Amino acid sequence: MTAETQLPQANGQATGSCCSPSGSCHDGASADAKQGGVTAVYQVTGMTCGHCEGAVSEEISGIEGVTSVKAVASTGQVTVTSQAPLDEEAVRAAVDEAGYELAGRA
Repeated sequence: MTAETQLPQANGQATGSCCSPSGSCHDGASADAKQGGVTAVYQVTGMTCGHCEGAVSEEISGIEGVTSVKAVASTGQVTVTSQAPLDEEAVRAAVDEAGYELAGRA
């Protein structure tokens, strides 16, 4: 009975997984809201899967001041939140190191 009364509370949330409804293990939207800062969206070419997203996110996360990164292979967009505006050449170098190409701002 307890499980039945708790199930309706789970509506709209991922079930059977630690991941958020977006499929990410960390919900970037709530993290961004808590962290604040500057948000920029970049267009990256060559990403095709979750591994690609992880590689790009890991490299960009290494840039000083970056507080969150969310890469989406299906759109090629990478949303980066940082404490201050980032030097685009630093982002370009990180994306290049991951094996992809920065096309510019989305």
